[in-house]
This record gives sequence, structure tokens and C-alpha cells, in this order.
Amino acid sequence: MDGTLLSAVGSPRRREILRLLWSGERSAGAIHRDMPDVTFGAVSLQLRALSEAGLVHSRAAGRHRFYRVDRDALGPLAEMLERMWDDALWRLKLAAELEHTRRGPRRRRARTTFRRTS
Repeated sequence: MDGTLLSAVGSPRRREILRLLWSGERSAGAIHRDMPDVTFGAVSLQLRALSEAGLVHSRAAGRHRFYRVDRDALGPLAEMLERMWDDALWRLKLAAELEHTRRGPRRRRARTTFRRTS
């Protein structure tokens, strides 16, 4: 199996984009709306990585680009990905991975303060 292919589907965000595109073509904006915790720029970078790996193809229509999955390029991984996406535990795992890889400021823990007593 090609290392580029494994690397491309190794990212939870890229797998989520593939899942969103699996049933049909979508614009980058539509993908971004379905991934509210990710910036549009990050979605674009992930789409570029998937395109460079040959897993996603795009077409221009006016000012928009529409993306679709090349299922044949996924080869034997296509069936495995479909099974994972159908599994409820997969959705839970993906949510946990996405939260773990979330960029930006982390929530601060409440600090316990001690007062001196005289």
C-alpha cells in the first residue's frame, strides 16, 4: 500500500473531509460549514493535501470550486473507510481526535488559591 495514501488518510480532519465528500460533490464553503471548529484556510490546506495525494478532484464553477472523492484512488481503503463511517463508535473516536488536535487557546484550569491566615 502506498505511503502517500496512508499519510493522506492518517489525519482525522482529512478522513472527515473524505466522509463529507463520499456521498457527492461539495464546495469548500459547504465543507467548512460542516466543520465549524476548523478555519476555512485549514479546510483549504486539507483539501490541497487530499488533491495532491490524488484522492480528491476539483472543478471550477464561476468563483467556486467543487470537490469530489476519487473512490478508485482509495483502492482497498475505500471499503474500510465506509465501514468505519457507518460505525457509531467511529463518530465518537473522530470527535475525540478532532478535539485533541484542535488548535487555538486551551481552556485554563481553575487555579486554587490559598489564603494566609494570621
